[in-house]
Amino acid sequence: MGQEVTFKHGQIMPKEAMKRRGRPLGPPIVTGGELLPPVLAQMTRLGHTVFTRGDYNLNFFGIRSAFQRADKFDDLLGCAYKKEGSWVVEFWPATTDPGGAYTSKPTERGVAVLAPGQYRGAYMIGPHGQTRYDALVQRGGEVGVYRDKNGNGEVEAFGPVQWGYFGINIHASSSRPYTEKTTRENVGVWSAGCQVHATTTGFQRQMTLANKQLELTGHPRFSYTLLKQWW
Repeated sequence: MGQEVTFKHGQIMPKEAMKRRGRPLGPPIVTGGELLPPVLAQMTRLGHTVFTRGDYNLNFFGIRSAFQRADKFDDLLGCAYKKEGSWVVEFWPATTDPGGAYTSKPTERGVAVLAPGQYRGAYMIGPHGQTRYDALVQRGGEVGVYRDKNGNGEVEAFGPVQWGYFGINIHASSSRPYTEKTTRENVGVWSAGCQVHATTTGFQRQMTLANKQLELTGHPRFSYTLLKQWW
């Protein structure tokens, strides 16, 4: 009927995420004659595109926790893809929200908070930060953001959505993520709206996959889907 679902675990396994949040991710579903892992099933329910054709046709995603803690890496980043015809899903600890350094002292226009949705082809491999290391950078398309202006240190993920090129990159909480091994608990200055890994290990794995897609398929752009926690 469909492909066997294989879950390959990153820094946070799905069952560990379930234990922390208290409920399951949900069951797989069959769509187009194919069995999809729960995160892709949720994307399908919301009307987002799921890339199913061929190996290493990557579905990068983020899951914003329903139990937000200010300035904490309490969300998930991940990737779902096929390897030798079977689904693989990886999860990494991260933040999809700006850190306390910016929510407590926003600029006049407000700190950016990425709005949930799918951003098709919005990301490419390119230099990020002062050390110009390779990350997934927002060069391929616009994204939508809320603007948090009140300076209360909490994340305000609601209101009008502003669209544009804001440099909402997907990067590491390190300036040298390929040469050092770090795990962070507090977001601080590491996100002004970017999607940021808590561990350099998770970030390195993300970039390995991105380079693998580029090598095998020649596709230089990557889509990113930000989901609200649904379980």
